[in-house]
This record gives sequence, C-alpha cells and structure tokens, in this order.
Amino acid sequence: MQLEKVREIVDFMTANGLTEFEMEEHGVRLCIKKSVVTPVVPMVAVPAASAPKIEASPAATTSAPSAAPAEDERLAVIKAPFVGTLYHAPAPDAEPYVTLGQAVTPETVLCIIEAMKVMNEIKAEVKGVVREILVENAHAVQYGQPLFKIEKT
Repeated sequence: MQLEKVREIVDFMTANGLTEFEMEEHGVRLCIKKSVVTPVVPMVAVPAASAPKIEASPAATTSAPSAAPAEDERLAVIKAPFVGTLYHAPAPDAEPYVTLGQAVTPETVLCIIEAMKVMNEIKAEVKGVVREILVENAHAVQYGQPLFKIEKT
C-alpha cells in the first residue's frame, strides 16, 4: 500500500468525522484509529459582588470552638471509589445490605456499585453504626461522592 493512499484515507476520515477505519487489500490489512481529543475550555473566575467590609475588634474575632469538628471526628464518610450505579441489595427483591442504625464492622458490605457490568462490593472499613445513607438505590454515583456516614464506635 502506498503512502499516498494512506494519506487519502486519513483525509477522508477527517473530512467525514471518522475515528476508526479498517480495510484489507491484496493481503495487506490497514487499521487506523484516531484518538478523540476533548478541547479544554479555560475556566474564568467571575468576581463576586463586593461585600461591605466589617471591622471587628480583636475580642470579637475570638470565637468559642464549635461542636461540629468533634462530631466530624466520630463520623466516617464512606465515599464512592469509582463511577457507577449504586445498589443497596444484591438483587431487586432482596433485603438491603444495611439499614439506618445498624452496627457494622470493617468487613460489612454496605452496598454494591456496578461499573462496566461488574458488581463491586463496598465495605464499611470501620467499626460503627450507620447514621446516614446518602444515595438512593439504583442511582449513579461519581468518584469520591459520599455514600454513607458511619458513627465510629
């Protein structure tokens, strides 16, 4: 196959928006695959409306510690390790793996996430009690999305 013929095929692919082309001619097989490049769109920061400045005395800037950090230390947030569809039970007619208020161990299965037709068990990884279930059954989840809150014991 001549180089000029290959160039014609590449030009044809570009003109018609093709990303793959395959042919065989006189015992020579040609397979061309073009990667699809997604353009990067720069993000532009838009300044927020200017808020009035508030002058505070040094005594006013000292605040009492809030109870929120202590609560956060006791709660373990289980996040999605990858993108997929979350299911709370192994089958549509089965009982859910866990319910609110249920005690769990690090090996307790909380849910499964289906990714590329593979069912992946998501385990608690901590000992505690399920305090919040943050995603509904059969909903898509993103990488790093919080799924459960478990109060450590």
